[in-house]
Amino acid sequence: MGNSRTDMTNKPKTPSDLREYLAAERTTLAYVRTGLSMMGIGFVVARFGLVLRIMQMNSQQPPHSSSGRSLWIGTGLVILGSLVNVLATWQYWRQVQQLNERMSANAKASWLAVSLALALAAVGIAMAAYLVSSSAPL
Repeated sequence: MGNSRTDMTNKPKTPSDLREYLAAERTTLAYVRTGLSMMGIGFVVARFGLVLRIMQMNSQQPPHSSSGRSLWIGTGLVILGSLVNVLATWQYWRQVQQLNERMSANAKASWLAVSLALALAAVGIAMAAYLVSSSAPL
């Protein structure tokens, strides 16, 4: 009789099913779209305070002090969107590795999905840095 410990490590792998790998990639790209949307909305929110100040200057009303909350809320959304992209990439990478352990295939993570998510995360961090650095008062 075989050792139960070796029986568990020598489990036969199931046949590879391309649908599971493609589902993992689709899920990752959905998270990337979500992160990109968060970054876009964050940029608009961050710049909304600037638009209000310009409108106030043009209307000849006396300026009131602005707390700059829109800048920080928007920048937070941009950073959060970048974090979503990084975490989506990490989750996808792990999911492909887990599928490879369970399946008979040895697939690799889609370089396009991974590079897209990481590039957008880098753009988001650069955008957040720009928003913070260009927040000089008018």
